[in-house]
Amino acid sequence: MGIEGRDKAKALEAGALAVSGQLGKTVQRLRKSYSLSLSELSEQSGVAKSIISQIERNETNPTLATIWRLAQALDVSIEGVLQVSEDEPFLEKSTRGDTPILVSDDGKCRLEIFGWIKTVEWLQWYGFHAEPGGVLSSDPHQRGSVECLSVTEGELEVEVAGSIEHAKAGETLRYRCDRPHVIRNHGDRPAAAMMVCILKAAAME
Repeated sequence: MGIEGRDKAKALEAGALAVSGQLGKTVQRLRKSYSLSLSELSEQSGVAKSIISQIERNETNPTLATIWRLAQALDVSIEGVLQVSEDEPFLEKSTRGDTPILVSDDGKCRLEIFGWIKTVEWLQWYGFHAEPGGVLSSDPHQRGSVECLSVTEGELEVEVAGSIEHAKAGETLRYRCDRPHVIRNHGDRPAAAMMVCILKAAAME
């Protein structure tokens, strides 16, 4: 299972869920600044009037595709729609139910996507869990990318281009992930780790 590309959209959507609390206020403010009714914005964006109304009242978690349609109709970038006003405090929470979970091909590994939409192009982070015998094979990320795997439970093995290293709880492995890489749990008990992927690492340029 490759994280880069196939799962990027899911990471982006997770970020969209996280900022939905501010999104409703911003959409409503922009809509009113253009003197648009809900029906007019619905017609211009292709997003159902009922959905827009729910977004403005923070009663739904919109997908990135929905945010993109609204941004196009309101003639602003996605970043502009998601931006929090500088004079407002920034404090948000995502629940366990808001966190997408990806499962490896063997069904023994899972990734909880904690990454945020505003950093997904250069920084991603995940919670990693592997049952005994679990294997997570990943395709290369973009050139210069580095992954950091901090083991919190059990022991994990990482293989990159024929090189293999092990880490147990309290230890961290850092490795180039711009080539195929594999994480394995050869132990007889579950293992867990925090995984951070730096997609544009200057140190590797």
